Amino acid sequence: MNDPTTIRRLYGRRQGHALRAGQAALVEETLPLLSVPADGALDAERLFGDERPLQVEIGFGAGEHLAAQAAAAPGTGFIGCEPFLNGVVGALGHIRDGGLTNVRIHMGDALEVIERLPDASLERVYLLHPDPWPKARHAKRRMMNHGPLDLIARKLRPGAEFRLGTDDPTYCRWAMMVMDQRRDFLWQARRPEDFLHRPDDWPETRYERKARRHGHEVWYFRYVRI
Repeated sequence: MNDPTTIRRLYGRRQGHALRAGQAALVEETLPLLSVPADGALDAERLFGDERPLQVEIGFGAGEHLAAQAAAAPGTGFIGCEPFLNGVVGALGHIRDGGLTNVRIHMGDALEVIERLPDASLERVYLLHPDPWPKARHAKRRMMNHGPLDLIARKLRPGAEFRLGTDDPTYCRWAMMVMDQRRDFLWQARRPEDFLHRPDDWPETRYERKARRHGHEVWYFRYVRI
């Protein structure tokens, strides 16, 4: 098994533009209430106070997909992981506006949270438009590598789903190559339409709309844990 810690260093800025007063209040007042505990084992009971299905989104951007999925499945617990403050602020706004009580936030590395969850405890993991790290020498930084995937596979229950979305051709080819080497995931596509068109239960993100405005194709991958 590969070591998922090989990508543990987070690259890039943790904050972009300065926060407005209302955004700063969300960080100071709301984020502490929704944050994943900093240490110790995690499960649905500790996070949400009861036994319920769990899903994780790795790098949720501005949080619109995370919030939409949480609104559609109020009985499921959603754990959103995002290292960048401005994205976390966006998610907090969606959570507030939607009155959502089934979301917890981790501002940091998703793998640090996933490894603390029980094995076979997740029903879905999302990785939408991850940083492609297009240069070959940076390939080890990509989330779609065997180390992180070993960990994700261990935490997904049999029959659970791993979803990947990307508009980057290099990352698309890389992901397909990596996943083709694995025997613990089954790709759900049976025809091109299955990965060229967004499924009905896959909410569109601002990043995806921006990619399409720039003429980019978007690919939607669904894998079942076997």
